[in-house]
Amino acid sequence: MESFESLTQNVDPATAEAVERWELRLYVAGKTQKSVTAFNNLKRLCEEHLKGRYSIEVIDLVERPQLAAGDQIVAVPTVVRKLPEPLCRLVGDLRNTEKALVGLQLRPLPTVDNA
Repeated sequence: MESFESLTQNVDPATAEAVERWELRLYVAGKTQKSVTAFNNLKRLCEEHLKGRYSIEVIDLVERPQLAAGDQIVAVPTVVRKLPEPLCRLVGDLRNTEKALVGLQLRPLPTVDNA
């Protein structure tokens, strides 16, 4: 099974202030297939939509269970968007790209045209 580690994408210091930075935390419980799938899907979404503007911190609750309380984690895998505000949580392995993009607020909700 493929493993995962926290990622940090470097931002060019010359444009750092003009770029919106995304800080994400992925809470998992061990290196299960579901956890690895969630990490790979999150990494893919970030590369496609936030290239060079994101960091992913992976927190394994098997190793550090005390960290679950800080972000009110009740299920895993869970992604917590710390920045930009507002904070939001998304539970699951992120396999549904559209739902993941909306859940992370990377894409606005589709609007229904009543015209």
